[in-house]
Amino acid sequence: MRVITGSARGTKLEALEGEETRPTSDKVKEALFSMIQFDIEGRAVLDLFGGSGQLALEALSRGAGRATIIDQSRDAVDVIIANAKKTHLFEKCRVSASDYASFIRGASGRETYDIVFLDPPYEGGFLPAALEKLHEGGLYAVGAHIVCECDTEISSRRTKVKKDEELSREAVLHEVFGGSEELMAKYTMLRTAVYGRTRITLLTPASEEE
Repeated sequence: MRVITGSARGTKLEALEGEETRPTSDKVKEALFSMIQFDIEGRAVLDLFGGSGQLALEALSRGAGRATIIDQSRDAVDVIIANAKKTHLFEKCRVSASDYASFIRGASGRETYDIVFLDPPYEGGFLPAALEKLHEGGLYAVGAHIVCECDTEISSRRTKVKKDEELSREAVLHEVFGGSEELMAKYTMLRTAVYGRTRITLLTPASEEE
């Protein structure tokens, strides 16, 4: 696991062992950042399921202004701090040992972010719950990008990018929003793509007019 490009390009990152923290592969990470590559410079980044910190650190390496990285595991926080120092990006980071819901409650009304990474454990239904809390807390800036990573039942052997809008919407409804039309209506889907068994979905808050 490494930083792909930017100021910390090629730096190898530490990772936690075990299944609780599942590092994003370089292939998926490159695809993910290709979706937001022109919207990173100077932006405020939030990662609510930090793991090793690699997504936020990649964003900082590519020019993001600051990053807040959250993980409820103390071991994960220690790894995030070590990686931030290793990449010489520590001064741009705020790292906190907290669960996502507690952090959102505490930050609501005080902080906003331009890019939010949501890459929770695949099991447990964390993604729709985090999207709901994120909407309630109002932590995203106008035009913010929310990048979601989740498991998918769709084989990449069939397609990498779902071109049929109805099929794509149906898959995202269940895999990202937990089947909730009400929750899905709070966001606008900009893009979704499948790589192996991983779905990457780029969202933005729905406008009031919608």
